[in-house]
Amino acid sequence: MKLEAVIGLEIHVQLKTKSKMFCSCANVLGDAEPNTSICPICMGYPGTLPVPNAQAIQWIQKAGVALGCELAQDSKFDRKSYFYPDLPKGYQISQFDKPFCGKGSFPLMVNGEERVIGITRIHLEEDAAKNTHSKNGKSTLVDYNRGGTPLMEIVTEPDFQSPEEAKIFLQELQRAMRALGISDADMEKGQMRCDANISMRIVGETKLSPKTEIKNVNSFKFVEKALLYEIDRQAKLWEAGEVPGHATRGWNSETGKTEAQRTKEEAADYRYFPEPDIPPFHFTIEQLGEIKASIPEMPWQGRARFMREYGTSEANANLLLGDEELAHLYEDTASEIAQADLDRTDIIAEEQDDLMKLAANIILNDVRAVRMETKNEPLRITAENLSELVVLIHQGKIGSNAVRPVLIEMQKTGGDPDPIIEKLGVAQMSDTNQLDEVIAHVISENPDVVEKIKAGKEAGLQYLMGQVMAKTKGSANPGVVIGLLKKAISS
Repeated sequence: MKLEAVIGLEIHVQLKTKSKMFCSCANVLGDAEPNTSICPICMGYPGTLPVPNAQAIQWIQKAGVALGCELAQDSKFDRKSYFYPDLPKGYQISQFDKPFCGKGSFPLMVNGEERVIGITRIHLEEDAAKNTHSKNGKSTLVDYNRGGTPLMEIVTEPDFQSPEEAKIFLQELQRAMRALGISDADMEKGQMRCDANISMRIVGETKLSPKTEIKNVNSFKFVEKALLYEIDRQAKLWEAGEVPGHATRGWNSETGKTEAQRTKEEAADYRYFPEPDIPPFHFTIEQLGEIKASIPEMPWQGRARFMREYGTSEANANLLLGDEELAHLYEDTASEIAQADLDRTDIIAEEQDDLMKLAANIILNDVRAVRMETKNEPLRITAENLSELVVLIHQGKIGSNAVRPVLIEMQKTGGDPDPIIEKLGVAQMSDTNQLDEVIAHVISENPDVVEKIKAGKEAGLQYLMGQVMAKTKGSANPGVVIGLLKKAISS
């Protein structure tokens, strides 16, 4: 019996609006003392009236466009009744049958292949408060700062075929939220929380089995691990002749296992009905068109463009696009490199791809490190100067060990790399006449090593290389040195 996993996700994303969903209290996102950002409205006092946050509604519509969803012209809020200490009203203002965003589809690249993930809906609601349980389990404290903050819920179709796909989707979703500027979507901080639904079925069947819902997983890695564990657990039940029933479980990162939790209520138990204090919404075609026109380039679009136009690897494109400042620096540097190809006779078109890839590596490894060391200062390394440095590195005029010191000086002064290289004395020696003299001395001082190399022990070359580098104080071009050493020894 061959089984396959069927996986769907429900993701809650905390929107970073200035105020809460239905009142003017500050949306502090955990940055304030408990119960200091609350008012009669978000505490559910009798006689209070909610006022919807227009910014949150616009932002969920933007998210809908980014995820390929249909934007509803008519929508409304509903009351969802349940009783817990973290919900002072005894109900949550949410959406039931008319969400702001309907069905959609999302292209997902997995190991070089495109998959399409269906989006069921995206709706908007208010978040509950936060419970903190004592270690002995005898008391619970409630912080209502989070209560009433805007929360977006994204529900996917059960289209994921592996835990890896689910993880990649969540990573793409985080990038999208940050590109739109509507949430930092940091899972470790609770700004994005995931419920993963999984069931197994025999390959070839289309009927869905009862699902297991893994609640509130708070990292990409744990989502993948929890799903992998569930696949193994459920497969063993199938092999024993038992089809797993519907269940709610939680992920225990210490044991590496999912554990049974309470049974979740069904929709009928929530007693949904239209929110009487908030009138329904109607959006014109023109209004929705304005929302669609306001969407910036999404990370997956930018990644495809970086890979197509600059030859950037998928991994480097993702890293660059995750940092807006570095992404802009890279694009501007790439433009400078392309222009240099036209303006300079020492650069040929065939070298451009290598220069683009080198620029990406230097920005991600060295520029990022220099910026972290001076994070309170604006980035003074310009695209023009960085492209010049990339060309010098590519041409072997400066070694890899000198890149970081030169960039540090460029960050301090905002200057051109040429005078900085001269000032630091880190120009790489490539003059064969100078190097021939040094190599002759090294060979004469190490006749035993030379004989071993001639006998086939190539490791001796690295020793001689080290001696040359020591005599030139690290300024010799390694590529030139190794060629000259081989030539001198063979002659």
